[in-house]
Amino acid sequence: MLSPLWKRYRVANRHTELKEYKMIEGFKPPCVVFQTRVRDESIDGPNPYRWQKVTSDELFKNKRVVLFSLPGAFTPTCSTYQLPGFEENYNRIRNAGVDEVYCISVNDAFVMNAWAKQQNIQHVKVIPDGSGNFTRFMGMLVGKNHLGFGNRSWRYMCVMHNGIVEKWWQEPGINNDGDDNDPYGETTPEKCIDFLEKDDIINID
Repeated sequence: MLSPLWKRYRVANRHTELKEYKMIEGFKPPCVVFQTRVRDESIDGPNPYRWQKVTSDELFKNKRVVLFSLPGAFTPTCSTYQLPGFEENYNRIRNAGVDEVYCISVNDAFVMNAWAKQQNIQHVKVIPDGSGNFTRFMGMLVGKNHLGFGNRSWRYMCVMHNGIVEKWWQEPGINNDGDDNDPYGETTPEKCIDFLEKDDIINID
């Protein structure tokens, strides 16, 4: 059943699992477990990492965070503009009253960690939504089978306060298999900063 905090404006074929929604501020996403890889110095060898389960509540609760999602690690727009853009603007975002900046994608922990290393990311934290469960709950899971990607995330961005969506952006024209359109204009760090630096920010307790 759809939460009343979602406004549905199109639902495609159920079998494609494309559900196009507009997120309404005030929504609290359900708790999801992410499978991450963390460094562990007690492990010998060239790959001293272990699995660690992290929940979305642990990441978002009792904090004000910026979360942005993208179609995939190592892909052109994500690597050239979106992730480096948030990294470059990290201090400005933090100074506007944000505790953490997270990048999430439907990729596994190995891929996300390798991408962050390749991009020399020091501040933005990457979240591997390998199963796509969180993205599905957000209504942003789309099929990219025509590109060989499988299910991926549509681009969206939000400010969350204590796990509740305070402000939401998404790229227009959400689409499923067969459409190569991948706009990037609404989910930029500049849009986020414009909102954060306004004097009339609405705080959600």
